Amino acid sequence: MKIFHGTENANIQRPTVLTLGVFDGLHLGHQQIMQTVAERAAATGAHATAITFDPHPRAVLHPESAPPLLQTLDQRLANFEVLGIEQVIVIPFDKEFASSPAEDFLSQVVHERLQAKEVYLGKGFAFGRGRGGNIDLLRKMAGELGFVADEVPEVVLRGQRISSSKIRQLLSEGRINLARRMLGRPYGIEGVIVRGDRRGHTIGFPTANLRPHNRVIPKFGVYATATLVDGTWRRSITNVGVRPTFGKDLEPSIESYIFDFDGDLYGDVLRVRFLHRIRDERKFNGIDELKAQISRDSARALNYFRHDGVRNMLDLL
Repeated sequence: MKIFHGTENANIQRPTVLTLGVFDGLHLGHQQIMQTVAERAAATGAHATAITFDPHPRAVLHPESAPPLLQTLDQRLANFEVLGIEQVIVIPFDKEFASSPAEDFLSQVVHERLQAKEVYLGKGFAFGRGRGGNIDLLRKMAGELGFVADEVPEVVLRGQRISSSKIRQLLSEGRINLARRMLGRPYGIEGVIVRGDRRGHTIGFPTANLRPHNRVIPKFGVYATATLVDGTWRRSITNVGVRPTFGKDLEPSIESYIFDFDGDLYGDVLRVRFLHRIRDERKFNGIDELKAQISRDSARALNYFRHDGVRNMLDLL
């Protein structure tokens, strides 16, 4: 997959079928858009292309209400490729771009530079000055400039519109099963393994302490997880929280105990996917009580991993 930073750097070899948006999380709704783009590009001999923005527009225009993102830019780009997108154009979002007329972007960039044959927007998406670049303007200018424009219907699950904000809410509530269904995959984070206080080693459960790159982490508690080690997804159990038994950390920590693994991961970048919530985080009356609870949590996690559907899911990760 080709990645271009800025439209002026985009080296377009043939016409495109494209979409544009932030696409945070690349959930089922986004995936339907990417599927449409990839299928139409294959049918017309064009390049399947996505335009995305970094940083999030609200981080520039309304930083006080900007949402924490479900994915880092690198994670988003990797998912684009999995979904069949051949080239991604990352537009550095700033106030100058936000104030530009959408008509100029559509005529000078989408039509002239990117040679768009077809353009697809997610429902309700708009860009440019005053959010003027909506589906109505797109269809109007498509007729004038000679390309096709359409809006991809939103995806609904259990009567709820799938959106990045809804998924953030579900994760904050610990409802990771429904979040997984909306994402089409388990929610994952990645980060560097850092040295901890090694308390886990002293009680028989050595953990990898993750400093996450992602800003969205699930509700404090204990989870059955999958952790990517040397290219293999391994069964693990992960605690998210402030470890109140030891006096309550100032910053939340993410600690994963990987079953049947005793290697040193310090300094590695690790990926963890959240599969099943086991319990809330709580304070224990000493090490022995905590150790007994971790043993029970581990047994519950291992029982979860024995289910056929879970084993199949791990194989597909």
